[in-house]
Amino acid sequence: MSGVADVRDSYDVAIVGAGPAGLVAATVCAGAGLSTVLFDEQPAPGGQIYRAITGTPVQRPSILGNDYWYGARLVRAFRASAAQYVPGATVWSLSREREIGVSIDGAARLTQAKRVIIATGALERPFPIPGWTLPGVMTAGAAQILLKSGGLVPQGRTVLAGCGPLLWLLAWQYLNAGVTIDAILDTTPRENRRTAWPHAASFLLSPYFRKGLRLMLSVRRRGKVIPGVTDLRAEGDGKLQQVVYRIGDGAETRLPADTLLLHQGVVPNVNLAMSVGIEHRWDEEQLCWVPVVDGYGGTAVEGIAIAGDGAGIAGAWAAEERGRLAALGAVRALKPDGGRDLSRDEAQVRLALARVERGRLFLDRLYRPAGRFRQPEGDTLVCRCEEVTAKQIVDTVALGCTGPNQMKSFLRCGMGPCQGRLCGLTVTELIARTRGVPPSEVGYYRLRPPVKPITLAELAGLPKDEAAIKAVVRG
Repeated sequence: MSGVADVRDSYDVAIVGAGPAGLVAATVCAGAGLSTVLFDEQPAPGGQIYRAITGTPVQRPSILGNDYWYGARLVRAFRASAAQYVPGATVWSLSREREIGVSIDGAARLTQAKRVIIATGALERPFPIPGWTLPGVMTAGAAQILLKSGGLVPQGRTVLAGCGPLLWLLAWQYLNAGVTIDAILDTTPRENRRTAWPHAASFLLSPYFRKGLRLMLSVRRRGKVIPGVTDLRAEGDGKLQQVVYRIGDGAETRLPADTLLLHQGVVPNVNLAMSVGIEHRWDEEQLCWVPVVDGYGGTAVEGIAIAGDGAGIAGAWAAEERGRLAALGAVRALKPDGGRDLSRDEAQVRLALARVERGRLFLDRLYRPAGRFRQPEGDTLVCRCEEVTAKQIVDTVALGCTGPNQMKSFLRCGMGPCQGRLCGLTVTELIARTRGVPPSEVGYYRLRPPVKPITLAELAGLPKDEAAIKAVVRG
């Protein structure tokens, strides 16, 4: 473990994020003799997928499943390497010259790296329904963090709603833990099967196929799954009391509930990458912004690569292989005469990556969230931080606001503590729908450092004059 005083002035490679991509990248880089640091916002390695893998109170392996416990291997290999691990480290700034601003235990400092690998992973896609800010309503990912980190499960009447692999995985884990799930409201549009079916043959060869099939059959056998949900809202006086849903054009059904867990897929966590000026494009299949990268995860910004789900959603196994490729790219760049031919290693990694990415298009199309759950209407809150509704956004577009950055000036959308993480995609799609143009034409928030909250005291503690700043950068 390291504090801010232990962070050196410069490294060969700096990695942000200790999920599967970051752990593997750090292990490979350190193994090649490069001075390597891994900055991790969490107190222990594992990222979101392998959260609390070294200290979870959930000791019965069958609850979380073998795929979760596999993460312990990655952590052991990383800890056996010479890479420096810095937990509790919030990276709030990254420049095009690869200067990194990091905050640890309330103190901030700057460090420099010859290569930077961004492995910040994914975020849950916003799921803005009426009542989603009520106490008792949370995301499936947040609920899974509570399970892994604290062994905590919901008490009382529990409802899961949405679509995507994580929703089914959480339901399976809850059932394994003895949780009673009152209902699983499946919002997957029925027409998705038609668009996904042409890609089913490829998915049959995916390593995810059998695992996913067994998991879903287990959940359907033990839980109450309600398919075809087309409308959803949470209601309650000061806290969640009931979930109201509709199937097709049918009548509304009301379910008493104490906990509602929402999920409709994950998207790349792009804030740090965008703040550096890395080019991103709108991915019409995954309905999100993804960075433009080369075969090693490299970007057009010299020396900065992106690995894992931050480069496009593909899952934990793909993130691991992408981490290896990004690390091999760093080794090639920094040790071109290292004496070892990396071609064979690289070929094996690319074969493994192709195998785990097989059938991805099937999943993307099958679990494509319905438009009404991505683009809310009326008084449904979109920006939770600034309490901005869908109607306010639509009305502001009618006044001539053409994009998210103008929307900041009109409504402060995206200017809260989350810096647009919970509203950015929704704002882009609402503006696009209202203007009748594709999201790619609307764009995203213009992100600048600090991309995470930092106190004025921390900023004041940084070098204050040009000579001091150059001294930090030179090391």
